[in-house]
Amino acid sequence: MRFLLRPGWIALTLVVVAFAFACYYLLAPWQFHRSDERDGVNAALTRGVATAPVPRGELVAPGTAPGADAAWRQVSVTGTYRPEGEVLVRLRVVEGHPASEVMTPLVTTTGETLLVDRGYVRTDAQGALPPIPAPPQGVVTVVGHQRLDEGPTNRPTTVEDGQRQVYAADAGTVTAANGIPTSPGYVQLVADQPGVLAAVPLPPPDPNPSYSYAWQWLIFGLMAIGAWIYFARLEYRRAHGLEPRRRDDQDPRDAADGTYWDAQPTSRDSGTDAHAGTDASTGTGAGSGAGTGAGAGAGTDQELADRHGRR
Repeated sequence: MRFLLRPGWIALTLVVVAFAFACYYLLAPWQFHRSDERDGVNAALTRGVATAPVPRGELVAPGTAPGADAAWRQVSVTGTYRPEGEVLVRLRVVEGHPASEVMTPLVTTTGETLLVDRGYVRTDAQGALPPIPAPPQGVVTVVGHQRLDEGPTNRPTTVEDGQRQVYAADAGTVTAANGIPTSPGYVQLVADQPGVLAAVPLPPPDPNPSYSYAWQWLIFGLMAIGAWIYFARLEYRRAHGLEPRRRDDQDPRDAADGTYWDAQPTSRDSGTDAHAGTDASTGTGAGSGAGTGAGAGAGTDQELADRHGRR
């Protein structure tokens, strides 16, 4: 196994070990984690559609961030819109087309201020925003899906066409833009609610290929190890003369299983002792015959050796 100490084999071994380690301890666990996350989102979507709306205060304590178990649940909220705090969330994609979502604060009857996603609007051919209808005045009760904050971005707030615009559906980001403190999370209105524009549709269930990707990485790591073992065994057999010749390189004297002819005891060698007495007793005639036969056999062996490159 000295060949394993060659620089090329050392480098190959290190690469295989590093790749297998990455497959089993980095890439596959990462995909399994993504699979769990996607399964959780799919379960939350299914639960949110299947369950009836409940008052938001029963699901999320006032002033606190909604938990993962509250995501996509249908909630009802009663309060009054504050249109002066309206903010647009730009660079959204709805049904494959660019859009902006309209976020409007709503003060509940309990005094809590929530952020309400009233739906989306599309820009015209010149990229300008269309007129956005104002929300209704007075106390309203709306139903929507409880959403989690997306998290802030590093893009600053801008003002275009008289509208404050941000780039994340995030309560903290919107608060920084309009100066109105709101509770974490937001409520995404469903269709036919007071103040709704074009309701943002629910995303389709994620097909979640991450689970199969994780198993692919595990298989790739196993294949790398198996390939290393295969080539190491091949190199070992070549180094020890155990690798059979190709069919076109076969010596006619080789055994049917590919074993080299000179790796086997020849009949001449095995019969030396048995014929020793006979050769001694036959005298000159026998010696002359043996010499003639040996000379012919040696000539034939030499021709084959010259032809196939072996002794």
